[in-house]
Amino acid sequence: MKSMDFEDDETEIEKLSQTMSKIQNLYYKKKEQLEELQFEIAELREILNSLNSLVTNKSFQSADKIYSNSIQEADKAHNNEKYFLEEFSPERVKDTNIKRKIFSKNNDKDSKLLCILNFFDFNRAEIKFIDPGDREIRETSDDFIKIFLKEGLLKIKDNNPELNLSYDHFKNSDLIECIKIFNLKSIQEYDLITSKIRELLLHKEINHEV
Repeated sequence: MKSMDFEDDETEIEKLSQTMSKIQNLYYKKKEQLEELQFEIAELREILNSLNSLVTNKSFQSADKIYSNSIQEADKAHNNEKYFLEEFSPERVKDTNIKRKIFSKNNDKDSKLLCILNFFDFNRAEIKFIDPGDREIRETSDDFIKIFLKEGLLKIKDNNPELNLSYDHFKNSDLIECIKIFNLKSIQEYDLITSKIRELLLHKEINHEV
């Protein structure tokens, strides 16, 4: 009788453990979805603020003046080989954010969001992997070292020795959930980072299918 009771207890504990594991997985998944939604809300807020500022600044200007300003700005951009924001003062680029998203290679409705990149104040980048347990990005893996570090960050660091980075790991594992890069100097550096993250994720996706 005691043996049967013990087996029943073990079965009950196993069921409770499975239930707890499912709840934990659901919790982390919902948390990631919430973070993504917060990113979306922040992006919409920035757009609304920009539109509101545009309306406020332009509402009392004549159509001729607006047209004249547009022509002058277009000519200036055409004659300048650098990205226009690179000439802005630190005060002008403060609180700016260039956000990019990387999706799976499928172009249909089954495409998945793999990664969100943010470039804050033209100085620091934050790379957040969606479902990091599925992405399996490790800082010690050969593809991460070759594609992202050697072909990306080290090339930037050659011309920008102040470049620095840190990692946030997923659930106390060796999987990278977020990469934070500090002291970036230009949009071109952000472009290279974006390109190498996209290449890394595509490489992961192809190898996963093989």
